[in-house]
Amino acid sequence: MQLAQTKSKITLNNENLPYPLEWLDILVTITFNPHRTDVASINNDQLDYIINRIPEENLRLQSLIKSQIFSSNNEEEITLLIKQYHSSLIALLDHTLENQSSSQKSNLKDVYKVLISNIDELLSFIETRFSHHLSPEERVPKTYLSVTQKKLKKKLQKLKSINSNSSTSNPAFEIVLTRLYHFVNTNCLQYEVTFRDIFYKRALIRGLEDIDWSKEETEAYSPLDELLIYLNYNSKAYMNLLTHDLAAQINSYDTSIEKMEWLYYYYKAFNQLHRKPGMILNPNYHNLETILGNWFTQEILYLEKKLHLSVVPLQSKKEIPVNKQLTPKEKQKVLCMLSTDQIGLILRASDELRVLVAKSMSQVFKTIVPHLSTPYKENLSYDGMRSKSYVAEERDKQIAIETLERIIKKIKEY
Repeated sequence: MQLAQTKSKITLNNENLPYPLEWLDILVTITFNPHRTDVASINNDQLDYIINRIPEENLRLQSLIKSQIFSSNNEEEITLLIKQYHSSLIALLDHTLENQSSSQKSNLKDVYKVLISNIDELLSFIETRFSHHLSPEERVPKTYLSVTQKKLKKKLQKLKSINSNSSTSNPAFEIVLTRLYHFVNTNCLQYEVTFRDIFYKRALIRGLEDIDWSKEETEAYSPLDELLIYLNYNSKAYMNLLTHDLAAQINSYDTSIEKMEWLYYYYKAFNQLHRKPGMILNPNYHNLETILGNWFTQEILYLEKKLHLSVVPLQSKKEIPVNKQLTPKEKQKVLCMLSTDQIGLILRASDELRVLVAKSMSQVFKTIVPHLSTPYKENLSYDGMRSKSYVAEERDKQIAIETLERIIKKIKEY
């Protein structure tokens, strides 16, 4: 009698069930639950039917989910529906793993394997297609984490074998690989794993799989660097390695002028690389873009100051005695580590916002500019600076904004 009931449930036509996961649910919670069903009484024909039926159910559910999503215009309803499917499938995955550990029947191994594989495929389908409807900060259940770790570990082993065939080692890849292996091999991580962590690791491994490791590097940044910058891989070890490599490249040139040119080249190339919104390796640390942008700014300021000192060397202490009363008093100038165009932008904005108040904008420039110098120019034209402030380039705007942001950050620290 028990077997007949089980078989009727297995062959149930489930196209119009109010609960779309009912067939899978009955299969997991009753049919293959050793505590509720005599699983030993299920014959091989029934097992073969179930094994063939599970992938069909997988495809049916994927089609059903897509139909339900596209037939609704209510975002809240869609979000609720996706969360219900996701949480229910995770519960079924947990239950399947419990059944597998409790069952002693060797001929059920294939059924459990197919079940786990297809439920996991359904979860991956939802997480890939509708991830924006899931809460990324939600904690990942332990059983689901364990299944995910096993899948990612297999992908990592393939990646490691591909990269090991390369003639030269890649320190950045080693940093990434070490961190990923730590994630997949550790049973008790020292932090609470969220779906954000899972989504990030999957995106990172997919990106690594897409890299053509045999391709010769010709751009400013390697394909791996481009991927890690795209995914905001804000690991301290990686960012230190990247800035060290950039510094080595720039310092390989002899003159400060050449170093400055290449520094600007790498900075421009860095700013032009794509970024994926919302992605970050460690949400509790600064963005990679912030750290690298600050590094470039500081290096540029240092080189500009070095160039200025080489053009305007310090005066000798030995001076010819002169009649101080007959010597006109020199203007005391302040060295500003910005270009004339960047200074002009800040002065113009200060005048228009009435931070600096004078009879006119020309008066603001005429009063302030003669007391300033730049690393490239000792005597500045206030009129030329004012004129250029109306036709500023995007790069000058960006550097002016970054400078003001650093001033704001410094004031906040006081």
